[in-house]
Amino acid sequence: MSALKARCLQSKPLSFRFGALCIAPGVAKMMEENGFNPFFHLGRHSRGEWGDLCEDDQAENNRALEQGGRLFSSYTLGDQFPAEKIWIITEADRSVTTILLPDEY
Repeated sequence: MSALKARCLQSKPLSFRFGALCIAPGVAKMMEENGFNPFFHLGRHSRGEWGDLCEDDQAENNRALEQGGRLFSSYTLGDQFPAEKIWIITEADRSVTTILLPDEY
C-alpha cells in the first residue's frame, strides 16, 4: 500500500460519539480574542490522532475505543496563542466531549 493511501485510511473518523460538545471558558476566550479554531484539533481527536501523549496513554485510548472508557487528547499550540496546550476529553459514556485548557481540568 502506498504511503499516500495509508495516510488517507488513517484520516477517516473513528466510530465514537462526541455527545454534547463543551468548550471551557479559557478556550472560548482564545477563540474570541485570538481567532483560535479548536475544531481542527477536534477533528484530529475524532481520527484517533491523540496528540502529545506517550505510547502507553495512546494505547489506553485505543483500548477505550474497543472496551469503553474515557478518551483523552493533548495538543501543543503554536506561539500565536496564549495557552501552550489544549486537552480534549470524551467521557466514557460518550455523553460529553470537552475542549479545555489543562488548568481548567
